[in-house]
Amino acid sequence: MRVVIAEDNALLREGLVLLLTSAGHDVVAVLSAGPEILPALLEHRPDAAVLDVRMPPDYRDEGLRAALAARMELPDLPVLVLSQYVEQTYAAELLGGGASGVGYLLKDRVGRVDEFLEALDRVAAGGTALDPEVVTELLARRRDSPLDSLTPRELEVLKLMAEGQDNTSISETLVITERSVSKHIGNVFGKLGLPQSESGHRRVVAVLTYLNNS
Repeated sequence: MRVVIAEDNALLREGLVLLLTSAGHDVVAVLSAGPEILPALLEHRPDAAVLDVRMPPDYRDEGLRAALAARMELPDLPVLVLSQYVEQTYAAELLGGGASGVGYLLKDRVGRVDEFLEALDRVAAGGTALDPEVVTELLARRRDSPLDSLTPRELEVLKLMAEGQDNTSISETLVITERSVSKHIGNVFGKLGLPQSESGHRRVVAVLTYLNNS
């Protein structure tokens, strides 16, 4: 996999390069400032981009803005965004519009090597990878919404779906059968008024888009 990395912290930047190259990936560009990101992505057209949200010169949302701009030019570009904290506005904007091939992880997750690499692979394949803490906050902030009609079990299933887990993983996590998982998912989509799809990541993105814009 060809990857572009944008991270201003030198230690983390080098760590990401070492981690990805050790896993067999080809890091085609390493960037340390916001203005460098879009030109590099358009030049290299990587299989995935790993971008910090806050980059120089202003340390605001340069990484996210570059990701959104790049996806305007390259709609299928998989983007995995890293952030120091849960920033709901950034998560909502990245996930808006039914986008696929997107991820939002807290930087602490990078230290969990297997989880990070799995998330990157999922995003590169067109799926979603959301940090559990991000999902928890997105769900917790909803008030007076159709989510109120979901049972506690259905909320658990929705949360795990949003994290990118498939039916098998959900059944193992909740210690229930896959048939029960499918039933709960059907109930969730029915109560939220969302169409079911054969594509797992599209279902996740549909749910998150609904949560972020309803």
